[in-house]
Amino acid sequence: MSEKHLHIVSFNIPYPANYGGVIDVFYKLKALHKQGVKVHLHCFKYDRDGNGKLASVCHKVYYYKRRTGPLAAMSMKPYIVASRRSDQLLNNLLKDDYPILFEGLHSCYYIDHPKLKDRFKVYRESNIEHDYYFNLAKVERNLLKKFYFWGASIKLKRYQKVLEHAQLMLTVSKADTRYLQEHFPHKRIIHLPSFHPSDDFNILTGKGNYVLYHGNLSVPENTVAAEFLAREVFSGTKIPLVMAGLNPPESLRKIAGNGGNIQLIANPSDDEMFDLIRNAQVNVLVTFQGTGLKLKLLNTLYNGRHVIVNKTILNGTGLDELCTVKETADDIRKSTEELFGKDFNQNELAHRSRLLNGNYSNKNNVNKLIEYIFGG
Repeated sequence: MSEKHLHIVSFNIPYPANYGGVIDVFYKLKALHKQGVKVHLHCFKYDRDGNGKLASVCHKVYYYKRRTGPLAAMSMKPYIVASRRSDQLLNNLLKDDYPILFEGLHSCYYIDHPKLKDRFKVYRESNIEHDYYFNLAKVERNLLKKFYFWGASIKLKRYQKVLEHAQLMLTVSKADTRYLQEHFPHKRIIHLPSFHPSDDFNILTGKGNYVLYHGNLSVPENTVAAEFLAREVFSGTKIPLVMAGLNPPESLRKIAGNGGNIQLIANPSDDEMFDLIRNAQVNVLVTFQGTGLKLKLLNTLYNGRHVIVNKTILNGTGLDELCTVKETADDIRKSTEELFGKDFNQNELAHRSRLLNGNYSNKNNVNKLIEYIFGG
């Protein structure tokens, strides 16, 4: 059997895999490596350093400095795209004729380059980016940032047409699949859920003694969700709420600093976060931003007990029946009180296993990915 080689262009260094987008990239790399695919990984470096862990799951790893600053900001292309360009990246892609997978619209600067016109190119969708930035603008409180998000949304919507140059698009949710099929009716567009850390279930039966909300707390949509839970759902109750995640803003620190039943854990390690999810009695995950697949939901269903969500976070995932779905602060509070005294049992674990192992298995999905790209 001939060797299978694949270029993957990543918007960031995908390790440590501690937030949504890089989680999909890193665990995709691991799954491809297990199946013998030789990945040539190209990463843009800006907020984290290179990591030897990637060399263990890739054939080659290349790093390029992200071109941040005013020139990228003034480009007609979206800033997240214009700042990820490198002549050396293009030269490396041209050294062979292997297929190329572009991770997110961020990494698509060269997807329409004339020198790559005969290459098999795959677009890995993670969000409908202009919708994502539009919603960030709605919740952002800083006027300068709000203006940036509005402008980015307009540019991203206009730039989206570049995806015509991909031979295959792989989406993370059914809702996003429908959107791209409507806008690119002649393209091959397939729903392939995100890759994630859990090959097996690690759920504890019995009971925990706190509720957990977790996420990248520096992202405005997650800050808004955490503040909603702290102020409107759990304020005045006796149930302990733990909020955990990366780089929480001062507003969340102040809420937790008031004492009472609300605790903030900033920048937990991967192992700490895993333990927090696993030992919670209830994981509450709400969002007011409905694009993409929220990987924290998938990770929680593999590792946590009871899960309460709102409809927006489900976004066509098909995971509704594994969660308690509530919308209002009062309904979330009442459901939490009910579940707080309820054991998580083996029957519920078996139900999760049946659904998740069918559609969200890394092993099944990597075999599909290989077939889509290499033809089996």
